[in-house]
Amino acid sequence: MDKNEIKDWSRKYVEGKLGEREKAVFEAWYLESGEEVVIPPDEVIAKLRAEVFQNLPANRGGKFSGGFLMAAAAVAVVAVSLILQVVFHQSDRIAGNNRRDIPPGGNRAVLTLAGGEQINLTKASTGKLTSQGNTGIVKNASGQVIYQEEGHQKGDQAFGQNSISTPVGGIWQICLPDGTRVWLNNSSSLSYPTSFEGKKERRVNLTGEAYFEVARDKHHPFVVYSGDQEVRVLGTHFNVRAFRDDPLWLTTLVVGRVTVRSKMEGEARDIKPGEQALNDNGHFLIRPVNTADAVAWKDGYFRFTNTPVEQVMRELSRWYGVEVRFEGPVPDEHLNGKISRSRYISKVLAALEATQIVHFKVEGRRVIVRK
Repeated sequence: MDKNEIKDWSRKYVEGKLGEREKAVFEAWYLESGEEVVIPPDEVIAKLRAEVFQNLPANRGGKFSGGFLMAAAAVAVVAVSLILQVVFHQSDRIAGNNRRDIPPGGNRAVLTLAGGEQINLTKASTGKLTSQGNTGIVKNASGQVIYQEEGHQKGDQAFGQNSISTPVGGIWQICLPDGTRVWLNNSSSLSYPTSFEGKKERRVNLTGEAYFEVARDKHHPFVVYSGDQEVRVLGTHFNVRAFRDDPLWLTTLVVGRVTVRSKMEGEARDIKPGEQALNDNGHFLIRPVNTADAVAWKDGYFRFTNTPVEQVMRELSRWYGVEVRFEGPVPDEHLNGKISRSRYISKVLAALEATQIVHFKVEGRRVIVRK
């Protein structure tokens, strides 16, 4: 379906003007489309559901069976989602006609070599960027930075610290000298040795957020340092969120096992797959989570599950490079939903407004949040 068809069919669906066959086709399309959606709070859903019930055929017997009520409720939920799809597609049209709309972030990063030389990875051509000792640094066709051995001459390895940093609205992928793959989120930086050869542990330092797929080496633990916190592993997949302006630092384990430790308090905790460690001033709270929420940014989505409005706006601020200002008290409600990070900001804000929790006014690169 194209956008005009989606809009037309959505309206007819909610108004009860689709035939049974058209309704079945439309519901099948929606369920298989994989479109993102922001879920309104219960009271908004109840209001929309009531509107949908008014458009359903009347029951001549004066009573509703349990099966009919369940079916009607399911229709209402689909209708709510479809209403939000119309919001998405309408805001696409607005974004396309508004040159002042704010585009999403993308692949932007700077590589700083041990000697201080900086390479703008966004502008750098595909291929070999430079050499350090017997290691070559390459930007591949996918834009990843990869460290590759070029020889095995003893004593020819240069040692030092390289770093890669992303600006507001930037992301990047890198394959470290040991084969560990790292996805670096926006407003983040990672420093690491030019070689792990001869080191007892593979130590890196992170500011911001990154997802790690650690190359297994049982003799050389991989350790991520973020200020007072360290995460120690042998080989696993996990996400670390340690922005300086976030009140809580989060470590989420996808595969394997990790140990988180606070140097300030000396507390250490193990976490298992599907668990998340919240570091609150050196004290850890371990809780079960949906790991898809924590790593959604890596896959190109904002994904919110009972997320405070303030946290949602903090994420938008980093990705779109905007200043966020709250007019009045910060809303204490929470949001749920999934939105592509490739959308222009007008589309994301329109979807969030559809929840009726928050409203926005955009002034240049400033987003004003109102209840």
